[in-house]
Order: sequence, then structure tokens, then C-alpha cells
Amino acid sequence: MDKQIIKRIIIEKQVAIPNYKLTHRNFLFGKKSNYILVGLRRAGKSYLMYQDIQDRISTGEITSQHVLFINFEDERLASIKSEELGIILDSYMELYPDKQPLIYLDEIQNVEGWEKFARRLADSQYRTMITGSNAKMLSNEMYSTLGGRYIPKEIFPFSFAEYLAYHQVKLDKNWEYNQQTKSEVANLFDSYFYEGGIAESFEQPDKREYLNALYQKILIGDIVERNSIRNPRVFRFLAKKLADSVMQPSSLTRLQHLVKSTGDKISVPALKDYLEYMQDAYLFFPIPNLVSPMTEQATLQKRYVADNGILNLFLFQGETKLLENMVAIELNRRYRNTSEETLLYYFNKNIEIDFCIPSEQLAIQVAFNLNDDEKYEREVGGLLKFLKAFKGYSGYIITRDYQATIEEDGYTIEVIPIWKWLLKAHCPADVPPLTSRRALSEQASGIDRISSGHSLPDLRATSAQISFTNLGVVPYI
Repeated sequence: MDKQIIKRIIIEKQVAIPNYKLTHRNFLFGKKSNYILVGLRRAGKSYLMYQDIQDRISTGEITSQHVLFINFEDERLASIKSEELGIILDSYMELYPDKQPLIYLDEIQNVEGWEKFARRLADSQYRTMITGSNAKMLSNEMYSTLGGRYIPKEIFPFSFAEYLAYHQVKLDKNWEYNQQTKSEVANLFDSYFYEGGIAESFEQPDKREYLNALYQKILIGDIVERNSIRNPRVFRFLAKKLADSVMQPSSLTRLQHLVKSTGDKISVPALKDYLEYMQDAYLFFPIPNLVSPMTEQATLQKRYVADNGILNLFLFQGETKLLENMVAIELNRRYRNTSEETLLYYFNKNIEIDFCIPSEQLAIQVAFNLNDDEKYEREVGGLLKFLKAFKGYSGYIITRDYQATIEEDGYTIEVIPIWKWLLKAHCPADVPPLTSRRALSEQASGIDRISSGHSLPDLRATSAQISFTNLGVVPYI
């Protein structure tokens, strides 16, 4: 590898990064800690490294000459091998022999075998920050190689609060009573709802074109090519079907049959691999059924798309799917499921509840509106049945625009518009988590004792009990 090329890249970044216009994201990084930032491509990992650099320069801690920033998607570095990575540090030292660099390595997973170099940097007391677009960078094997020298952080696309901040909309305490601010929030939410939170897309003249190019890059570059998928046509079809069915659980058998209906075949092991590849690339994320057997939880799941802008590429008049997907994204941001821990579920046993968080004793339904008797009874009635069976739970219904407080049979259900819920720092009262799956099953058995034909005679009759409220709103980032 030519040192002159590396030196040129280092200096280019030293000049460019301090001048990037950034909206501050609420991430705290230790001054001396090393980090691995992972997440969906273009979710903002590089953005946060720029932020860290600018923050340090602004406080006088460093100058731009202390920055060693390398983006491994730079075509000039396409041929670099793991054994050549040390040349990067050598090149910097030739430029600045009297300085200790802060090292930023962007999309380093492009270099096979990068882990040993990253460990050497940490062992040599270089403060280092690494990014990658694959969840395998957080695998147990990786932890073993890196020896606990790096702190992992998963990075998600912009939240709605961050999206507002990007557009310089500041929410005061009583912003809802300011018609101008309220109109700004409403207009920006419409854009966020359909176009998502990928920051790089915000200033694009054709956002859909940009997002489609990003999706193709993730699908082909990050998944198909990297994993040597032999039948990309089947893989594309599977991704499309998953996006189209974000609100429905998809079993391996169903997905296999869908592929078969096109005239292709796929084995169950290959299907599992494909789903894992999508998950590792942060394109989709799964949510299991709260009361499914443990063996079934890994095979019968709802799968949601990591960003509404990408999901919208597949939909025509898909507002209901976009609504539920956006709720799933935010819940995933707050209660991220990992291979070691599951915090976020859906519930399906005689009744359906869109999202359950046992650790918070929280049940959430998602409904675009409640403007007819059938929808009202299905959403409100189902949630009431759940609350009666699972004592101590709180219930929410998240809608597109409707807001109310429903009181029925001694239970209170908050109905809240999605844009307000996204901005609401939801902090449920402290409650003990359910301690075992047996306890969950025992509680779930209460659902069986509630007649599936349970009538809700008082729901419409008690409309006078439905009071519209103004919920307190604070930014959630």
C-alpha cells in the first residue's frame, strides 16, 4: 500500500471534518474509551465520529492534526490487506512524529482480519473508534479477539426528536399551544413518516432515489456479495415479502412456501441463513411471540424494517404498515432485543397485542384510527382482555392522529398520536419484571378463561367517559 495515498487521505479528512455541519446527537463517549459503533448503513455512525472529533476540537482538547480518520470504503483503499493496516499508523507518524493520534476507522469490516490490528491499537493505548455495518462485529468471537478493549454501541437512524433538531425546530415546554410550532411539527412528521430517519437522505433532492440506491447497496453489497449468496433472485423476493408483511408473523414454513410459489426452492437451513444475514445487516429486526414456546420463538416472528423510508419503497398506500413499523422502530430503539436478552415481544394467544414489554409491564396496540365500531372493539376490546389477564400492565393505543383517555371496567387506556408518543419520554412506574416464562404462561392462561366472544357493551355507551387530554411532552433522543 502506497503511504503517499494514505497521507493524502489523512490530510483530506483533517481539513474536511471540522467543517461538516452537524446536528448534535445525544451520545456520550468517554474521553479515553474505545468504541465499536454498529448499525444500519448510513444510520449515522460516521456522523457520530465527526461529532466526537468536533467536540474535542471545540474544547481545545485536540487540533485537527491529532485526527487519524480512515474510511475503508474509499476506493483508494480497496486493495488494502489486514497485514498492511499498520502502514496507516506509520504514515501518520511520518506526518506528525511528535503527536499522539486519535484513531477513527470507518467501515473497517471491509478488511478481513481487522480485529488483530484493532486490538494492537488498544493495547498500545491509542484511543480508537471503529464503525461497521454488520452485527457480527458484536459477536462473542469478536469479544474474545478484542478482549473487552472496546465498548459496543448500536446506532439507529435519527429519532423524530433528532429529526426536528436537525430542522432547527425547538420544542418549548408548552409548544403544543403555539400554532406555528405545532404546524411545523406536523409538516415535518409527514416527511419523517414516509421518508424515515437516514440523515444523509434529508438534503437529497430525490429522497426515494437515494433510499433505493442505499437499499440496493445493503442488499447486494452488504449481504449478497459478502455472504456469497448463490441465488440473489430468491433473496430479493424474500426481502420484498418480509417488507410487505411487517404486521404479520412469518413462520419458516410460510416463507418457504412463498418461495416455492415462484418456482424456486429453498431449504430451511438456507432460509435461516438468509434471515440471519438480513438481521446482521440491520435491514430487518425480529420480534417473537411472548407466549410461544422457546423453540418456536426463533422461527415464528414478526419482522420489521429498520427505517420507514426503506419500507416505503415497497408499499403503495401502506400507511397502516408504516405506522406499526415506526412504532416498532422506536420500541427497538428503547428496548433492543439481543441474542442474550429479549425485552420486546408481540402477544398472540386468542387475542392479539401488537407489542409487549414485560420488564415495563406495558402493552401497546397500534391502530391508524378508531373511527368505526369494528376497529374500536377489536383494538380497545383486545387490550382490555389483555389487561384483565395480565394484572399490573398499562395499556396504550398509538394512532396516526387520534387522542383520548378511555376508562372502562376500572382500566384506563391512553390513546395517543404517534407523533406525540415519539416525543414523549415514556417512563412507566417502577414495576417488578415477570420472573419466569412459567409465570407468563400462567398469566396467559387467563386469556383462555375470557370468552373470545366477550361483548363490550359499555364501550360505545360510555363515550361520555372518553376525555381528550394534553399529555406532557419532552424530547426523547
